[in-house]
Amino acid sequence: MIISIASGKGGTGKTTVAVNLALSLDNVQLLDCDVEQPNCALFLNLDISETIDVNMLVPKIDEEKCSYCGKCAELCQYNALAVFGTTACFVPELCHSCGVCAYFCPEKAITEVPRHVGIIEKGKKDKIEFVSGLLNIGEPMAPPVIRQVKQHIKREKTVIIDAPPGTSCPVVGSLIGSDYTVLVTEPTPFGLHDLTLAVDLLRVLKIPFGVVVNRADLGDKKVFEYCKKENIPIHLEIPFDRKIAESYSIGIAMVNYEASYKKMFQNMYQDILKHAGRVV
Repeated sequence: MIISIASGKGGTGKTTVAVNLALSLDNVQLLDCDVEQPNCALFLNLDISETIDVNMLVPKIDEEKCSYCGKCAELCQYNALAVFGTTACFVPELCHSCGVCAYFCPEKAITEVPRHVGIIEKGKKDKIEFVSGLLNIGEPMAPPVIRQVKQHIKREKTVIIDAPPGTSCPVVGSLIGSDYTVLVTEPTPFGLHDLTLAVDLLRVLKIPFGVVVNRADLGDKKVFEYCKKENIPIHLEIPFDRKIAESYSIGIAMVNYEASYKKMFQNMYQDILKHAGRVV
């Protein structure tokens, strides 16, 4: 089963939920798809055993063959190519590696070459198999790295995906293929506003979902009222506990210092299975 952990906004505790859920289960694979700022490894104390380069195929123009007809620029849907007189320009940051330019070039002047955009790191910690992506600094597009991370999914395991925050393309790329999504929120006006955006996204994607409320004893009750009105299950309420914050600040997962929290996350997993229609 693939369970993705997402949130409409950053800072709600998404990584906390992903890591602690993974640490509470057996036969687990944890994927950190928040490739612009992956943090799961900070709480696992694992050794990275393998590093893999992530490359995108981008066009390389042979100007001796190029007739500057402009066909490539005309067909490029992302404006990564432009032709001005006898000059062909390429902006690699805009390229989506679709290959259309090379395929339709009448002079066969375009070939595709690899361009390094990030890395994948793999490791293991006790019962957890870990895969994380890291986008190169300055790269604008996270989805190519996310797709490469997800190629390492092992369906025979319980797969936990830590998705990026928000509702943009990297989030969609992380969530697609999930059997269930847990949305982590907080009982504040901002938390509620961005939760509604994430709910709308998941309904479009047709992925079953539920909610975890972090710092549940602060703020107001509007998140709870919204979930009740929309018939959204709340799988877990995490209290505002100073000890949780203290352990987080030194990279210790909450389930590793308090056994009752591990049981709490195990119960949450059973509740997810029930709502996902799986055998408990």
